[in-house]
Amino acid sequence: MNDDELVLKAKKGNMNAFQELVEKYTPVVEKFAYQLGNRRDDIDDITQEVFIRVYRFLDQFSKAKFSTWLYKITLNVTRDAARKRMSNRQKIFKIQNEPAYDYPEVEAHVLQNEEDRTLHLCIQKLDEKYRIPIVLYFFHELKYEEIAEIMSITLSTVKTRILRGKAMLKKLLEEHEKKEGETHG
Repeated sequence: MNDDELVLKAKKGNMNAFQELVEKYTPVVEKFAYQLGNRRDDIDDITQEVFIRVYRFLDQFSKAKFSTWLYKITLNVTRDAARKRMSNRQKIFKIQNEPAYDYPEVEAHVLQNEEDRTLHLCIQKLDEKYRIPIVLYFFHELKYEEIAEIMSITLSTVKTRILRGKAMLKKLLEEHEKKEGETHG
């Protein structure tokens, strides 16, 4: 069954169809949420919240592509979680004087080797407006039009951000390589 058929059946209350959508897209949601900078131990909660929202708002879904809508929801849930984390961190920071942000810890099943780890950490250093289109285009193989819809920006803005993001990422990777060379040289 394709996505359109599954969505139609799920809208009519078929829980098996909804479960099939969840099973099909859980790895995609987890990967995207991680690439957006969420910590590994937050991914399950974010993924669960994404599918709760999908279930709650499925009757309102009428867009052309289910996966595009799913990416948009994942992005929104991630932003909500980040706002909540920042709010909690500010409270903690006042009490314990901890740093405001920590990079996602690296796990073997997510990042296969040192190059993946380096790339992931460099991508996390990009501003969100560049990071999201880079991740969606290169790692999820979405078209510019889909990225524009997910981010609610124009097609030309997507193209510009990917171009600029690639340049920034290249610079970050070169700086990292230079640092590594100095450390091991």
